[in-house]
Amino acid sequence: MTPPSASDRQQPIPVIIDCDTGVDDALALLLAVRHPRLDLRAVTCVAGNTDVAGVVRNTLTVLERAGAPDVPVARGAERPLIEGVRTARHVHGADGMGDLGLPAPTRAPADVDAVTLLRREILASPRPVTLIPTAPLTNIALLLRTHPEVTGNIERIVFMGGAVATGNATPVAEFNVWHDPEAAAILLTAGVPITMYGLDVFERVIVPGTHVRRLRASAEPGTRLAGDLLAHRGPATDASDPGGGLGDAGAVCAVIDPEGLTTRRLPVEVSLAPGPARGQTLVDRRLRAGESELHDGVREQPLVDVALDVDVARYVELYLGAVERTEA
Repeated sequence: MTPPSASDRQQPIPVIIDCDTGVDDALALLLAVRHPRLDLRAVTCVAGNTDVAGVVRNTLTVLERAGAPDVPVARGAERPLIEGVRTARHVHGADGMGDLGLPAPTRAPADVDAVTLLRREILASPRPVTLIPTAPLTNIALLLRTHPEVTGNIERIVFMGGAVATGNATPVAEFNVWHDPEAAAILLTAGVPITMYGLDVFERVIVPGTHVRRLRASAEPGTRLAGDLLAHRGPATDASDPGGGLGDAGAVCAVIDPEGLTTRRLPVEVSLAPGPARGQTLVDRRLRAGESELHDGVREQPLVDVALDVDVARYVELYLGAVERTEA
């Protein structure tokens, strides 16, 4: 990713998050609300970690806890473009939010659908918007196919999804891409700069247990929620001192501080065929063409800034510094 210029750093970055809240989506929302470098213009919801109604409820609750009740939230796709919904409640709890017993939100979502809200906020922004999808990419695919004119005011799409090496939904496919592979394939043809924040870095950014306990002891609702969510996420940095993974929040860190991420611009495509490789992001790291291209011809593939390494301590410090602010 290209670091922002000195003049750009003086203004908050307009961002929209498309999410399936979700424990780690909630961590991402808390960061986006509280970091002064970001101007969170809207949040759109899609089925994924839980059903879309639960995603809307969880999103509104998190925004209220974070101190941002006025950010517009819209309900989006109830299912992938082709297949049925396959939730991750076994990871995120029955309510999608770690079964923390959080109160219901006090306000309703916007009276427009997610695609309409995305189009409205992107075109209305005085500066190009950065989209941060942390969920299956159904809403984004529908937006790009229905309103392709929005790409003229999109700075970059930084999506949490995919994997260069190992998957989690299957041995080779990451959940968000696996959930709606056709939508991910459409995203890659958006014609705007794209960063893939995949499992290769996603799973590495761990907040040590001592910090998680401090967050959980806070009297400030948003800070305490961050600690509770991290405690639910696991994994452990040390068996005697378990920490919590930032997960999707790392993609937000990458927008705020792109220099903390090591990327390489590479061809990426999504496997769409039925079978064990469906949903795999095929990242071509070869230095030259192989026999397939020599015999069958070279196929043009979208170039994506693929995250290959991350400065863990830098992103943990960034996150903690933001969520422990007492004012949003």
